[in-house]
Amino acid sequence: MQKLLNLFDFKQRINYKNEILAGLTVAMTMIPESLSFAILAGLSPLTGLYAAFLMGLVTAVLGGRPGMVSGGAGATVVVLIALAAAHGVEYLFAAVVLAGFLQLLVGLFKLGKFVRLIPQPVMYGFLNGLAVIIFMAQLAQFKVSENGLDGWMHGPALYVMAGLTALTIVIVILLPKLTKAVPASLVAIMIVFGIVYFFNIDTRKVLDIASVSGSLPAFHIPEIPFNLETLQLIFPYALVMAGVGLIESLLTLNMVDEITNTKGQSNREAAAQGIANITNGFFGGMGGCAMVAQTLVNIGAGARTRFSAVIGALTILTVILVAGPVIEQIPLAALVGVMMMVAIGTFEWASIRIINKMPRHDIFVGMLVAIITVLLHNLALAVLIGVIISALVFAWESAKRIRARKFVDDKGVKHYEIFGPLFFGSTAAFIEKFDVINDPDEVVIDFRESRVADMSAIEALNKITEKYHQRGKKLHLRHLSQDCRQLLKNAESVIDVNIIEDPTYPVMTNK
Repeated sequence: MQKLLNLFDFKQRINYKNEILAGLTVAMTMIPESLSFAILAGLSPLTGLYAAFLMGLVTAVLGGRPGMVSGGAGATVVVLIALAAAHGVEYLFAAVVLAGFLQLLVGLFKLGKFVRLIPQPVMYGFLNGLAVIIFMAQLAQFKVSENGLDGWMHGPALYVMAGLTALTIVIVILLPKLTKAVPASLVAIMIVFGIVYFFNIDTRKVLDIASVSGSLPAFHIPEIPFNLETLQLIFPYALVMAGVGLIESLLTLNMVDEITNTKGQSNREAAAQGIANITNGFFGGMGGCAMVAQTLVNIGAGARTRFSAVIGALTILTVILVAGPVIEQIPLAALVGVMMMVAIGTFEWASIRIINKMPRHDIFVGMLVAIITVLLHNLALAVLIGVIISALVFAWESAKRIRARKFVDDKGVKHYEIFGPLFFGSTAAFIEKFDVINDPDEVVIDFRESRVADMSAIEALNKITEKYHQRGKKLHLRHLSQDCRQLLKNAESVIDVNIIEDPTYPVMTNK
């Protein structure tokens, strides 16, 4: 038994009280969110609960980040709404399975590490935008449908809902100052539930969203034609879902790493997300990914191992099978209050405090990512745009750093000592630094403090050597690193750059 526990990383000492209570709290906050996402996608409410259970259990056991919570997330479901509406839920299940296979491949080929390339301003923008989305989603619970039209609550209903929400927030804020023995979020939910139940207060409950009672998920192969046409139809949806799910999951993993000062395994998490989505597609779940809000609830409640996520998943299954009538009576105001506090905790307030110390382009990137996240609710697109802009800014700044120190030695040889990387962004400035017409018959380009980085750099070297060759002058390339020499060697079939070793210079180009 101990070997089995060790296999799934249950080696660390477990604080069972914290883990169990955290798992229960996570389940309470996940149920209404999963139901809402399923209904938004035009699916059966149980489809959302099955996703919460299956994603939570599989990733808790196999995932690469103890303490992280996965479930039926809106970020991934939104991608599939158009597919389900146009072709039916069976095609959605097939797309979820295919997305899972793509995520599994990312994990197996160890591509999850590339999430480390996401800059800090993008992380700030992602988290701030997500905090706004979470908060705004809670405000939607203050809307009601009357005569077929959606409108804001008013009168006693609004006052009761707002009062219970405020009470929940106050409890979550004040209780940790008195004791941290139990999660404040769970206590707040129980107190508000008790007040509403014993005083028979008329307010919105989980039941007003949908019923949460059902049976065990059953194995089911999606009923679709297995042909190339179907693959062409579902592949774009699956690819986007896989990308969105991995970006959100791996960003969440990085966030938990920072909070807990520990290190997760991104490739293992990517593979686990894939296996969980494959399981979802075959057992009637709508698929999903890591859930930032629930993860923060879990970590904030003191959970640090996989046990809490397992408890959360099993709690959702218990709710589906037997405890549905009780959970359906939980006031939505209690869950809204908890999620509002999660939104406040998600927002990176430090980004505001240091905004006057950040470079202007970093401020722009962070704000742009946040705005795209809020307006489009597309986390993957927001992060992708942020990374692209950050990369372009980095390339521009690096391109400006290339410079050359010039001198003529006592033998009449002119030296160009290059500083800074030579790559596609700096090639134009590099070529402009040479005075081919007035230079002596022998020239040395010293790369001790530089590096030839890409094909554009090789092309630049080819152009400059060609210019000296046309003038009948000899050009030496000195102190090229081994990888630079290999890069030039590989380009011989494309560009005419001859590499000649001699005792004077490690590398020489002679034309």
